[in-house]
Amino acid sequence: MAFQSFEDLKVWQRGKQLAVEVYRAMNESRDFGLKDQMQRAAISIASNIAEGHERTPKDFAIPFNRDWIIIKIKDTSIHC
Repeated sequence: MAFQSFEDLKVWQRGKQLAVEVYRAMNESRDFGLKDQMQRAAISIASNIAEGHERTPKDFAIPFNRDWIIIKIKDTSIHC
């Protein structure tokens, strides 16, 4: 089964739905620390899948300069 976009992946769709459900469930919570942590964790699922989709196999190759890997990973950001 080929896919053109990360949005075609069932796991991304379920991660996105989980984020929506967490936001709804935590909407009236007064425990702001827990609320913030759960919302960030829920949104990170779909975000990490989208980020991984944007990378190419060469992004996973280990270059000679270890600092380059850290910079390359930190430089990638995806917004859902």
